[in-house]
Amino acid sequence: MKKQSFLITAICLFTFMQSTYAQFNKNVVIAHRGAWKQAGLPENSLASLNHAAELGCYGSEFDVYLTKDDILVVNHDRDFYGIDIETATYQELLAKKHPNGESIPTVEAYLKEGMKQKKTKLIFELKPSKLGKERVLKAAEMSVALVKKLGAEKWVDYITFDRDAGKHLAKLAPKAEVAYLNGDLSPAEAKADGFKGIDYHYNVFKKNPSWIKDAHKIGLTVNVWTVNDAEEMKSLLDQKVEYITTNEPELLFDILSKK
Repeated sequence: MKKQSFLITAICLFTFMQSTYAQFNKNVVIAHRGAWKQAGLPENSLASLNHAAELGCYGSEFDVYLTKDDILVVNHDRDFYGIDIETATYQELLAKKHPNGESIPTVEAYLKEGMKQKKTKLIFELKPSKLGKERVLKAAEMSVALVKKLGAEKWVDYITFDRDAGKHLAKLAPKAEVAYLNGDLSPAEAKADGFKGIDYHYNVFKKNPSWIKDAHKIGLTVNVWTVNDAEEMKSLLDQKVEYITTNEPELLFDILSKK
């Protein structure tokens, strides 16, 4: 009876895990800085994240910097409405707000918001630091620690332009999907560095037309950014890329509905 009870418990736990984490959206659409453009929302805001989830995107991409007082925050540019993020404290950043009234989100707040739903992945872009390698490596360590603390591992995929930071992320979170953004590594070189995917601008793949197939042959995923043109989207879909990052998720969904 004890053995049977253990087996039933194990099956229930497995079923729960599947129901909790196996239901992320199965499509190629990653909303770049959230779904903001058509809705008129601030980029990288909690509102744009929630709208990406409402649209049913596979992922919502967001950009991360480390403040002077070691707070991870979400914003695309190095400055937040004129305040330099890396040389300012978080409190100083609160002096400005997005047009919709939101303050700059901390990564912790952003992840917690994203974890309220279980359909859209959180595509965590760690930005390079203008203050040197030590700061971006510290940000990588803090990022992985925060994701683990919140239990957000199943929601988060990492991307970065910084090769060293990406290799560090891959070592710190070996089960995580970590993709390289810079476009200067062949698929084989990226895999040798520990990356699980390449995430390059569409012009990189035009210059290197074999790289999508090369990546797939060695088990890497392919994401392409930032694709806002319908014909580019169709071409990439025909090439079987895993993901397309776009400012026009609604357009991409429309194309997918007609294929």
